[in-house]
Order: sequence, then structure tokens, then C-alpha cells
Amino acid sequence: MFGEERTRTLLGPADPARHSTIAPPRLSAHDLIVRAEAVAEPAAHHRRARPTRRLVLTAGALTVAVGAAAIVQTFGPSSPDTSGIAGPPGADPGVVLVPVAYGSVTRDAGSELRALASRLVDAEYDNRTGRYMYHHTKTWGDPVMTSADGRHHVAFADETKVWQAADGTGKQVRTQLEPQYPDQESREYWQRNLKSKASASGTPAPDDMPLPPEDLAPLPSGRAQVNDLLKVRYGAGAVSKEVNTVYGRYVVPRQTRAEILRGLADVPGFLWRGQVTDRAGRKGVAITFDDREHNQQSLLIFHPNTGELLAHELLTLSPVRISSYQVILDTAWADQPN
Repeated sequence: MFGEERTRTLLGPADPARHSTIAPPRLSAHDLIVRAEAVAEPAAHHRRARPTRRLVLTAGALTVAVGAAAIVQTFGPSSPDTSGIAGPPGADPGVVLVPVAYGSVTRDAGSELRALASRLVDAEYDNRTGRYMYHHTKTWGDPVMTSADGRHHVAFADETKVWQAADGTGKQVRTQLEPQYPDQESREYWQRNLKSKASASGTPAPDDMPLPPEDLAPLPSGRAQVNDLLKVRYGAGAVSKEVNTVYGRYVVPRQTRAEILRGLADVPGFLWRGQVTDRAGRKGVAITFDDREHNQQSLLIFHPNTGELLAHELLTLSPVRISSYQVILDTAWADQPN
């Protein structure tokens, strides 16, 4: 099994994360294995399901996968999730995910992003301070369980609250939510094969864990430094992932938000999709990038006034379905973890 250092050595100058600080994994390898064993025990007359390569990579080399996200695909009180289709009464819990709807406008996003950058207003946190950067997110698709034939997929949504100081220390509270499926066929398959006790056990207790010290680099504000942080040199697919990482980790000030939007405007391939509603029911504006080579689309949704990132999604293009999503429900400064 590759370790982080061996993988970095093999990648050499091609490693896009060689100058980056690696964030702590959302799940340890042990936790991933336990989760996989808890949800994937098919009935006797079915073939035994196995984790996808994505799950295996995450369990065996999670830190490396996070660091190399540019070259390897790895997403206040929350509002109701309006993105899924609930099952019939009496069925096992879980929803079928529906892609966020956007218009058919396909013009280049550059001018719209520059215009948004020029008119930004303060976010709620811009005139506040605190010891901890606070983020409340909801994520699905990391990891995804896939049946042995590669056709049926399931993952559990996670709701995470993180308080992190400049030295990396703090607290993370993660709650596993209901299973979610990219299509109805996957929902029907996994409801036949998920352990019945997993469906009946309800929502597990939150996982409360301290964060270890780490060298958390300060967030740059200049254009060149922001472009380097976003790995602009690797193109729109890599930039989409890095924008999501930055907003999920930092409390991004107004000047840096503007530079991020201007940086995105200069990256070829982003299309303007206009006004959308994200999975938390919030109004935003969206851009997409179609990566035909890898059969996936990146979707970024921004607040129409402050320019904050509200959500990031990855979709497969053929067939069209959700691959992963992250919704940033709240960002703030805090003096103490709650």
C-alpha cells in the first residue's frame, strides 16, 4: 500500500500538492472499513458487494488522495434538503438525488464572474473576529459504495461542524445522516441488500473528535498567490476542487473572494448558468465546467451578493447523475467551539 511520502516521491514535480498542507482526513481508514462492513452485507442469493476503487483509495491512502485532488477525483441551522426524492411510505430511509437545475444558457462565465467580483458586499462574518474558523457543511459521495457489477451506488450523507484555530487545533463534530442514491435502481438494489439493523438503528450519535496541531498557512489575498493556491495552471477541473477546499476550510475575506472570482474568470472552460437554487434552498448563481475526457461536470454555486461559495457538485455526464456534493451551510468566526 502506498504511503504519502512514497506517492509524493513517485509524482515528483507533477505533484500539485507538494507545497500544500494536507488537511486531516474526514474519516480514518479504520472508520471507512467499519462503515463499509456495516452497510454492505448482501442477502445470501446475491453476489457480495464490494467497495469501489474510490472507497479503497480513500481507506488505504486518504491523506494522499486529499493532497492530490487536482489530478485524482476524490464534496446557522441547515435548511431542508430539497435535492432528493423520498421513497414510498414504509420504505427504508434514503432519497434519490436529483441534479441541481440550471438554465440552458451556455455563454462564457468570464464577464459575469468579473462583474460579480466588482460588486461584492460584506458577508456576515467580514466585520467580526474570533479564535476559530467555523464551518458547517453537508457532504455526500465520499466514499461511495458500489455493487460488484459496478451498477448500483450508495453513500451516507455526513453533516460536519468544524472549529479550527490558526494552529490547526480545534474540534470536529460529524453526524452520519441517511443513505442517498444517484438513481432509483441503486436505491432499490441497496434497500434489498443493506443490513436491516442499519436501517432500523436510526441516526448514529455524532462523532466528536479534537483536531491535532498543524501548520495552517494563512490565506493569500494577491492575484498571483490566489491563482497558485487554486492550482489554476492545472485547468478548470482542478480549480473547481480547490475552490471548494478553500471555502470549506477558511473564512474567506471579501478581497480574497473577489480575487477568486477574477481568477475563475480567467480559466478557460467555465460556463455561466445564471440563477439557481442550491440543495439547502438558497438562491445563488452557478458556473459549470464539462470535463469530457473524464466524463464529469463540476458545478460551483456562489452567493449572488457576497460571492461566498454555497455548494460544489460533481456529476457524471453519461449517464447524468450525482457523483458527489458539498453544501456549505454556514461559515463564521467563533471564540469557542460549541
